[in-house]
Amino acid sequence: MYEVKKRIYLDLDKTQKSALCNFLRALVKQNSDKDVEDLFDKFLEDEAYYQEINASRFPFVKDILYDETFKSDTLLYIKECKKYYEYKKAQAPLIEKQKEFEKQKRKFLQEVKMSKEPPTKKQLYYYERLCKKYNIDKLNVEELSKLDLKREIGKIIDEHSGDCCHIGE
Repeated sequence: MYEVKKRIYLDLDKTQKSALCNFLRALVKQNSDKDVEDLFDKFLEDEAYYQEINASRFPFVKDILYDETFKSDTLLYIKECKKYYEYKKAQAPLIEKQKEFEKQKRKFLQEVKMSKEPPTKKQLYYYERLCKKYNIDKLNVEELSKLDLKREIGKIIDEHSGDCCHIGE
């Protein structure tokens, strides 16, 4: 798409070209079900209407709107935009899998880090309160890591999740 963008609208300045391309790309994204010719016709109709009421978003295309070069450049860009969004749509499942993999990797690395750290004071306090509340014998927490204590707390909460009472009540 970027190579095509360099070759089209050579008579427009950088800002005009950018504004027009951004609008066309958004038009393609919003109307992905339409084909290239229909999108071009919709653009022409809208632009002709806005020029008629003197509220054009692109006053600089007034003289070239029906020019053959402008039409071929616009059709080429719309076609490239459609290809881009179709490719992006086809890649969506792979991107989701990659995100899920990265999420699992972060979780694993966090657990590795936690397995090497001592438990926090907050964890120790919470663990002691849970043991006291549910009359559970405490483990020797000096030998446990932050991860081990987190899992132990999770186990206690899971076992007693049916209880209606909470700590401090």
